Amino acid sequence: MYFGLSEEQQFFQDTIAKYLEDNVTIEAVREYAKGDNQRFADDIHQGLVELGINNLIIPEQYGGLGLDLLYAAAVSQSLGAGIAPVPYIGSYVMAPLAIILAGSMDQKTKYLNAISSHELHFGFGATEYVTSRENAGIVIDGNTASGRSLFVIDGFNASHFILTTKEGTIFIVNADDPNLEVIQLTTIDKTSEISELILSNCQIEVLEESINNTSIIERVVDIGRIMIASDSLGASQTMIDKSVDYSKERKQFGRVIGSFQAVKHMCAEMTANIQPCYSMIWYAAHCQDNIPEESRLMATHTKAHVSDVASSIAKTSTEVHGGMGFTDDLGLHYWFKRIGLNRQLLGGVEINREEAAKVQGF
Repeated sequence: MYFGLSEEQQFFQDTIAKYLEDNVTIEAVREYAKGDNQRFADDIHQGLVELGINNLIIPEQYGGLGLDLLYAAAVSQSLGAGIAPVPYIGSYVMAPLAIILAGSMDQKTKYLNAISSHELHFGFGATEYVTSRENAGIVIDGNTASGRSLFVIDGFNASHFILTTKEGTIFIVNADDPNLEVIQLTTIDKTSEISELILSNCQIEVLEESINNTSIIERVVDIGRIMIASDSLGASQTMIDKSVDYSKERKQFGRVIGSFQAVKHMCAEMTANIQPCYSMIWYAAHCQDNIPEESRLMATHTKAHVSDVASSIAKTSTEVHGGMGFTDDLGLHYWFKRIGLNRQLLGGVEINREEAAKVQGF
């Protein structure tokens, strides 16, 4: 029995990858990372929207494509491989899924149609539920909320935010609320959009089905973890490919370094380590739609394992490139840093393994 991406999923993934290959260059990313070319990211985002990334999991009745989460994971892999500096996981996977699972009919009609038509762009913050932080947390009082939300995904230029309390209640807040302060965080990864929000009696819309129902926020977070793991998988594969290409060109002592046994072993080890991650991510995404009893274990286990593997590949790939691997001219560090940030989002390795242990009753 073959288990992998279907021809349609592979085609969608390849289409995204080809678009990024043609339009996202190291030079453009370098300028964007320095803050000199915001138009570049906006243009790439618009091009990806035209390819349908905002419509993937939205049901057809709300203008979407109604595809399963394996499609979403395949796209996330391509975005990681191309280090696309665009919103995706928070805006077009976690946010619509939260509304689908927990929103009222009116909320679904209002927000899902707007996401599908690219009228609204959501940021998503779930850190308060995943793990506690000092001086952070959100308190809901009626139709208002106050507090501090950290590490909001896809928060730059968002029109709305979906946030959660530590109890798992999910709610929507308008970015134009005068009592909301949005702080753009500077992380090691300049291609990802991470924000901090400070709420002072902001007007909110609670997604009613999430009240006293932690299974919804757990599912949304787990799917976000799979998407992040898939993004890291794509970034890791690109670093391996670049290492192999570099080892065929770079010469030392009159020979290409790829002919040295030590370099061969490094490239072979990276390839051997990454291969099981593909089927692991595909199966984890498949479980979310088809095998719910295994979905949480697979999501947490996958996020932890792929984070470790990707971090190892990032380190080894840099070593294969030698001193050049640490320079800005080569640009390898953009993938390295993306993997590093992904490792921490929605819970680090230890947190995910602890949750996997609890699922198994350890």
